[in-house]
Amino acid sequence: MNDLNIDQERLEDKIKLILKVNYVSSALAIVFGLACFFILDIKEIIPYVFVIFGLLNLTNTIFFRKHQSLNSTYNLSSILALISAFIITIYSGGINSSFIFTLALIVFAGYVTTRQYGQIYLNLIFFLVILIFSQSIPDFTFTENVIPEKSRNLFNLFSILFSVYLLGNIFGKNLLRTHHALYRSKQELLVQMEEKETLLKEVHHRVKNNLQTVSSLLSLQSRNVEEARMKTLLKSTQNRVISMAMVHEMLYMRKDIAHIEYKSYVQELSEYLIRSIKGLDSKVHLKIDIPDIKLGIDTAIPLGLLINEAVTNALKYGFSDEEEGEIYIALKKELDKQYVLNIGDNGVGFPETVNYKNSKSLGLKLIHNLTRQLKGTIQRDNSKKGTNYIIKFKEIKQQLVPAI
Repeated sequence: MNDLNIDQERLEDKIKLILKVNYVSSALAIVFGLACFFILDIKEIIPYVFVIFGLLNLTNTIFFRKHQSLNSTYNLSSILALISAFIITIYSGGINSSFIFTLALIVFAGYVTTRQYGQIYLNLIFFLVILIFSQSIPDFTFTENVIPEKSRNLFNLFSILFSVYLLGNIFGKNLLRTHHALYRSKQELLVQMEEKETLLKEVHHRVKNNLQTVSSLLSLQSRNVEEARMKTLLKSTQNRVISMAMVHEMLYMRKDIAHIEYKSYVQELSEYLIRSIKGLDSKVHLKIDIPDIKLGIDTAIPLGLLINEAVTNALKYGFSDEEEGEIYIALKKELDKQYVLNIGDNGVGFPETVNYKNSKSLGLKLIHNLTRQLKGTIQRDNSKKGTNYIIKFKEIKQQLVPAI
């Protein structure tokens, strides 16, 4: 279910609730007004306010069918209810009138509609309640209780029944029905999310298996090649495939299928490259400084390939077979959501005049092309021994076509 359908259903539920409350409250107000006049023998102001409110509110609700403006209908009904409830309360005992609880219903209706309306009516009714209380102070009173003494208990009973019926039978039932509908929708969404998560994990698992198959084919092919240059090229391609397979393997193995913990990925990838190129007895040490950073697959794969190329170049050209050295990889996130990758080695390095434009090195060209794919910038750090880069980039989203 898309957002448009959800919003439409929510609007329809709100319309049904408001119209039902308006129709029922109008009918009850008219009946209550007639009961006040003929049964409770109240001849002043109160029954007229009930009947006038009922008729005006009923007319307002009927006109909704023409203009279809829910806000206009709701606001007019709320204002009519607020004025009517205030007048009835101050003329039926003020702060001691049971009808004062109807004011709380108006606040409740406001919050049911929107939080903004609820807050407005809450603040307004706080002021009105204080004003009603002032009528109990002789020096400030300007009204009197118009309900005959013999009818006051019965009026209080009708007032409480009026409030309870609206709150319980109208608001309560509709809100409970809405709650159950939301709960069912939530359960359905959870089931769908679990199914999609399982499917995505299976996709990552199959992609990883396919990439490992490609890696195995490249390994088999390299065994049948005697030319050293071609053998090295196949091995480099195999390592690039493995660096991508590792991303999918981590997404399959971990709970979060959208992001991977990049420190563990860089650690595994770098250690694999050292073993693959230098062997188990390598004297090249690895220093990784990466905090708890998680990256999406669209950023993780090109960045992983970039790290693969930089580490591979360092291992192949930075150190001789028995030479001791260090490869340094640091990744941090800055305040502007920009990432900074410092990667390099303390090996022999290469002249400053050599760059990816005039070099025949595929690895060097890939480092710059992958930086461009990450929409980042790359700068060589000549202040340190060896070959060192400072790469700045931001996380990219859903880039379907590689820019290599």
